[in-house]
Amino acid sequence: MFRFRAFRAIDEPAACIEFAEGHLHVLRQYGVTKVTSAKDDWMYNPYVYVVVVELQETGEIVSGLRLHIAHHDYPLPMETAISQVDEQVFDLVRSYAFTGTAEVAGLWNSKSISGYSIGAVYLIRTGIAIATQLGLHSLLALVSEYTLPPSLQKGFEIETTIGNQGAFFYPKLDLVATAIVLKDPSLLSKAEKTERDFIFRLRESLHCITLEKTPKGDVEIEFDLRIANPHWK
Repeated sequence: MFRFRAFRAIDEPAACIEFAEGHLHVLRQYGVTKVTSAKDDWMYNPYVYVVVVELQETGEIVSGLRLHIAHHDYPLPMETAISQVDEQVFDLVRSYAFTGTAEVAGLWNSKSISGYSIGAVYLIRTGIAIATQLGLHSLLALVSEYTLPPSLQKGFEIETTIGNQGAFFYPKLDLVATAIVLKDPSLLSKAEKTERDFIFRLRESLHCITLEKTPKGDVEIEFDLRIANPHWK
């Protein structure tokens, strides 16, 4: 069984180290050695929240993502990455940060669990689900070609005001990343109904166990999205 668990980064340093090691290992498997979201300074950032996916039998972390809340003392990973080619990213983040925004970053998935849709489907859902718990009014992300379609299904839109209509060559020249924004995480007005309904159910029951149909068969998943310290303001 998979267990999804949410927490503030500085509250669980050991889990953060395991997250970082797993993320780095996956990047190396794809030939990526330098990427902004893989730096480990986020572990000490009080405005970072983490969702990890653990194997319940062993406790091993096999997937995860982070929410970096925009704060003037801590630039978002996408600001650091994109500003090298388009400084308008600073204005973009500032426009959303006024009411509370965060970047969904560092999403990774171990090859050992590929095929279950854990990262692209369920993990993105949980990141959106905890946004309201954190009092966020929008979400930003810089996503790969693989994670763009499932992100759009959940209500994200391509942010065309930066880059080449939102597209960048990142983290390598042969890889394309797209800037996206979710403007209403509380309502999800542009999400597909199945996605919106699933995310709303998670918010109604932050701790639950469900049986999910995945491409590899039925899988039991425990969601524990109760954050002990959600008050970052």
